[in-house]
Amino acid sequence: MKERLTDALYGLGWATVKKLPEPLAAALGRTVADTAWKRRGKGVLRLEANLARVVPDAGPERLAELSKAGMRSYMRYWMESFRLPTWDEERARRSFELGGIDRLTDGLAAGKGVVLALPHLANWDLAGVWATRALGIPFTTVAERLKPETLYDRFVEYRESLGMEVLPHTGGSAFGTLARRLRDGRMVCLVADRDLSSSGVEVKFFGETARMPAGPALLAQQTGALLLPVTLWYDDTPVMKGRIHPPVELPETGTRAEKTSVMTQALADAFASGIADHPEDWHMLQRLWLADLDTSGHEGRRP
Repeated sequence: MKERLTDALYGLGWATVKKLPEPLAAALGRTVADTAWKRRGKGVLRLEANLARVVPDAGPERLAELSKAGMRSYMRYWMESFRLPTWDEERARRSFELGGIDRLTDGLAAGKGVVLALPHLANWDLAGVWATRALGIPFTTVAERLKPETLYDRFVEYRESLGMEVLPHTGGSAFGTLARRLRDGRMVCLVADRDLSSSGVEVKFFGETARMPAGPALLAQQTGALLLPVTLWYDDTPVMKGRIHPPVELPETGTRAEKTSVMTQALADAFASGIADHPEDWHMLQRLWLADLDTSGHEGRRP
């Protein structure tokens, strides 16, 4: 029943929010965010606990301010995402500004594949639609299997409507397909700041141990693709901002596992710099650090 209700609510969002005038949709998002924040549910409390690591000198009042702003940022993500399928090229182009874009375009022009790795900052779907519609650069990504299956199908259909090729995370074939796309000189985009599987790489993140996916580093090693960290943020304008950081270098020595560890730590460091600058835009409402995980190492997935 809970899964069917979740699916129905997402379906309602896609069907109705995109039809609302933009100011009304934004106001609705703030109202929903503030209501959720006042209820102090598990997600809000977890967000505050995570932010306490990002901003260690923040007291309870500051953490509450950050979590309230964080919930508003999170709901801005959803309100925008529900509306993205209706955006034309011009709307997409004027909704995002990206610094360091030459690192991406030069890599693609040189015939290299490019792996863009992002944390859960601001709206990665908006950045994706900007790439496909404003720049005309298609890319491939992966999506977690969600329950119910109809909800997963909704997200795949939604992201494919934005011009993305979406592969299921499970099944074992995604890595090979991503590698082929990179060897063909194409772009792969992966949200890569949280991995609760046994294959994740342990990194130091804001002074404590967390686990992040090995995939971006492994793909770069095996295909020779550029590995570029990207961070995003909102400011007080309608235009989301972003930055492509310098490439993560492939270590000259070491085993594959050692190289993967070094490269994933470099990603974590780049992510941490962006999150520290804009903590309210980090949508991490789940457990991340190993000290917070239960013995199974698992907590609910997110789209």
